[in-house]
Amino acid sequence: MHGLKIVTMILALGGAAPCMAQSYHDLVDASKGFNGVALVGTGGHVGFVEGVGRADAANGVPMLPNTRFETGSVSKWIASIVILKLVDQGKLDLDAPISRYLPDYRADTGARLTLRRLMSHSSGVPNQILAARKDPAARGVEMDQMEAVRRYASGDLAFAPGTAWDYSHSNWLIAKAIVERVSGKSYAALVDRLLVKPLGLKDSGVYRGDSGAVKGMAQGYAGLDPEPVRKPNPVPDFMAMAGGYYTSAPDLMTLMNAVLDGKLLSSASRRALTTTLMADQHYALGGRVRVERIGGREREAAWEDGSNGGFRMLARRVLADGHTVIVFTNASFDYQKLGDLGTALLDASYAH
Repeated sequence: MHGLKIVTMILALGGAAPCMAQSYHDLVDASKGFNGVALVGTGGHVGFVEGVGRADAANGVPMLPNTRFETGSVSKWIASIVILKLVDQGKLDLDAPISRYLPDYRADTGARLTLRRLMSHSSGVPNQILAARKDPAARGVEMDQMEAVRRYASGDLAFAPGTAWDYSHSNWLIAKAIVERVSGKSYAALVDRLLVKPLGLKDSGVYRGDSGAVKGMAQGYAGLDPEPVRKPNPVPDFMAMAGGYYTSAPDLMTLMNAVLDGKLLSSASRRALTTTLMADQHYALGGRVRVERIGGREREAAWEDGSNGGFRMLARRVLADGHTVIVFTNASFDYQKLGDLGTALLDASYAH
C-alpha cells in the first residue's frame, strides 16, 4: 500500500495524521526486502499499520494489515497469560510443586519443579525436544501430551531449579499437561475461552501442524526471489504452548493492551508476568522485559521476539505509557534488519 491508500486506511482506523503516517511508511519502505506487516500504536490506539508484499506468493495474495502470522516463541508469552488467568481463578499456584498437578510425573523432580521455574526457563529441565525437532520426519508427529512429556520433558535436571537459565522448549510440554489436566480442557479451547472471545480477537488462535492450512495465514518462505520457496516447520499440538499461537498485528496490539494496561489479569498476575527472574537474560515469565534507550531516554518495555520456519516477529511495548511496535515477516527476513526496523519505528512514535 502506498500514498493515499495508506493514509485512508490509517484515518479509517482512527489513526495518525498523514504526515505521521508517511514517516512510519518511509521507515518501512527503507527496510529493503521487508515483506510483512508493521504496526505502531499507543495504548489501545493504532497510529499506523501497513502490509507490504505478498502473504501467499503462489496464489498472488497481498499482505494486508490483518494477515495472520505464526508468532513462534511469543506463544510462550501467550501461554503464560493463560496460566496466570488460571492462577487468578484459584486453579493454579505458580510456586506449588508440579507433582500436585501431575502426580504421574517422575516424583524426584516433580517435587522440585514449579510453574514459575518452568515458565522462566530456570527449571533445569533439559531441552530434549530440540534434538527430536531436528529430524524433519518427526516435526509434525502428534502424540498424547503426557506421552510427549515422558519422551521429551522427563530427563534428569541439568541444574538445580532457580540456579541457572536454559531456553528449553520442554518446559512448555509440562506446563501444557498441567493446564489441560487442571482445566479439563484442551489448550486451544482455553485460549479461545480466556483470550480470543473475551477480547474480540478476530485473527488469533492455536494451530497444529503446518500453519499454511489456516485461513488468512501468511505462508512462510525461505525467500521470495527469484522464486518463492516455502519454509514450513510444522508444530504438533503437544508443542502448542512453545510455538503454536497465531495472530495478526492489530489483534496482538489489542491483547497487549488488555494484558499490560487493562483488566485481563489481576495486578498480582500482571506484576508476575513483567518481573524478571533471570536478570542476566532479562527473562520474566514466557518473555523478556528490558530497559533500553527508546525515544531518547531509558524506558522499560515488554520485549517479545519469535520465529519459526520462514516467520520472524517482534513486539515491543513500553510499560509506562503503552507505546507499541509490532512487526511480522514471513520470508526469513534478516534478524538484525528486523530489530533495526522495530527500534526505528518505536523511536519515531516519540517524535510525534
